[in-house]
Amino acid sequence: MKRYLMSLMVFAGALDAQVLAPSSDGVNDLLPNQQEFSNLPENKRKEFAEKYNEAARLVTQKRIFESLDVLHEAEKIFGKSVRLHNLRGSCYVELRIFDKAEQSFNEALKLSPNNPSVMFNIAECMFVSKRWQEAHDKFQEVLKLVAAAGNNVTRLIEFKILLCKKKLGLNREATLLANKYDYQDDSPFYYYSKAAMAFDNDDSVEAEQWLGRARRIFRDPNLLSAWQDTIVEFGYVKSFLGGDED
Repeated sequence: MKRYLMSLMVFAGALDAQVLAPSSDGVNDLLPNQQEFSNLPENKRKEFAEKYNEAARLVTQKRIFESLDVLHEAEKIFGKSVRLHNLRGSCYVELRIFDKAEQSFNEALKLSPNNPSVMFNIAECMFVSKRWQEAHDKFQEVLKLVAAAGNNVTRLIEFKILLCKKKLGLNREATLLANKYDYQDDSPFYYYSKAAMAFDNDDSVEAEQWLGRARRIFRDPNLLSAWQDTIVEFGYVKSFLGGDED
């Protein structure tokens, strides 16, 4: 599960650049909670940052309960941090306590409405909880918000939508989406969508061939990890890329 948590955090982090759109004068508008944080004394802001960074470090070391303790301390300093609630939700994802994870992500969303990073995490909770219709609809919302993001971001969301469509019996829509891009697309979507279709046809040999092609073309395991983790959570394969499920 460690690899899945890291993939979720890294991918959601890639969406953070989409959170604050520049205003007409080129300056990012602060949300009310961000303004409130900026009004704190410098020592309090510094103390909060140290606590948050420590909690994030503990997560990378898979010391989840310790991270939750530190986040509780940080919350006493400033409880309206989107990052704090988002990280807490990620901790609960690691513990597979998805109701608490979703509750934390929703707290973050209240503070930063239409935040694609947070919305993605909520959709992920729905996905791994096999709430396919809710996940499908939420991923669609995220996709609209990050249309200008890089291919690997938007394509992965589309892949998750494709898988939801398969579970919902929307096979024609899933097939159309699977054929949306070809091998010239610079994301793993083409290969993973072909693998998904092969798995659905009970042809695991062909599916593994498609996954093997993806690994040969996209040689960076970090780039592929979120894709591989998705098909693991979906149930197509039983182990994470490289066999690391810890």
